[in-house]
Amino acid sequence: MKQKIVDLVESTKAKIDKAISAKELTDLKVEVLGKSGELTLILRGLKDLPEADRPIMGKVVNEARVALEKAIGSKIGELERKELNEKLMSERIDITIDNKRELGKIHPLNAIKRKAINFFVSMGFIVTDSPEIETTYYNFDMLNIPFDHPAREMQDTFFVTDKIILRTQTSSGQVRTMEKVKPPIKMISPGRVFRSDEADATHTPCFHQLEGLVVDKGITMCDLKGMLASFAKHFFSENSSVRFRPSHFPFTEPSVEVDASCPHCGGKGCNVCKGTGWIEILGAGMVNRRVLSGCGIDPDVYTGFAFGVGLDRITAICHGINDARVPFEGDIRFLKQF
Repeated sequence: MKQKIVDLVESTKAKIDKAISAKELTDLKVEVLGKSGELTLILRGLKDLPEADRPIMGKVVNEARVALEKAIGSKIGELERKELNEKLMSERIDITIDNKRELGKIHPLNAIKRKAINFFVSMGFIVTDSPEIETTYYNFDMLNIPFDHPAREMQDTFFVTDKIILRTQTSSGQVRTMEKVKPPIKMISPGRVFRSDEADATHTPCFHQLEGLVVDKGITMCDLKGMLASFAKHFFSENSSVRFRPSHFPFTEPSVEVDASCPHCGGKGCNVCKGTGWIEILGAGMVNRRVLSGCGIDPDVYTGFAFGVGLDRITAICHGINDARVPFEGDIRFLKQF
């Protein structure tokens, strides 16, 4: 019986060496080591041997089983590695074939954002950040927006809970800064904001703002207008000018809408500015005394101005984009224009 086992092991190892696929080896393993395999049948026949010979032959059978399982497993691993290498070699991409690979570009919205940040940093502003998921305390209460204000309605604001929302403006970052930093303050807060609007040519539920704040002794509306005039010249042309129109924002008093002379017609009137020669670019005003007091700043000593720029709107003006949805669609034909 021992010689029969030795012959079986040798013949099986010969078949293992000749195998060319993992399936062939799997079938061989079943043939030799399976429930009805040759070695298993030999093991079952040990009961017919004299009792003294059974332990010895049992050990020989087990050693043969271990040796064959190891040999089959090793050969399967070798064949699988070979198959994987052949597949990798056949499917690899030769990156040297096409030497005219296109380089990516900065999205026009991000380009305008960087340009705006660089402009204000050059004027001494610091850049701050604030949470996109904000509390109603910072987004509304601290900005003098009362509980019954329309902006706090469900159709205008994305509410997570009664007290947690997606921020509707980056002005909340100004409040957080005034709580931590005492005047003089000169900061901007760029970022995404969210409002419950249906997407159309002029509205999207997510858009981008850059809000700024200056607080110090003796700050006036003249400082605000001079800075915004420089901003318009930087973005549009050296001949650009700005004008203020009275408006209302709860967190500024007085408040103004700011127009810039149309960069497309130089203020003469065209279809972009609807014949007026002016394009609205942002809202601004002097910081409300209540907002200053709420942040622990004495409004009798310090004054300040705040402004909010819609980066999507500036991008549309600079590049003549007439649909607010287009920059978000990822259409390669649109992006290749920049």
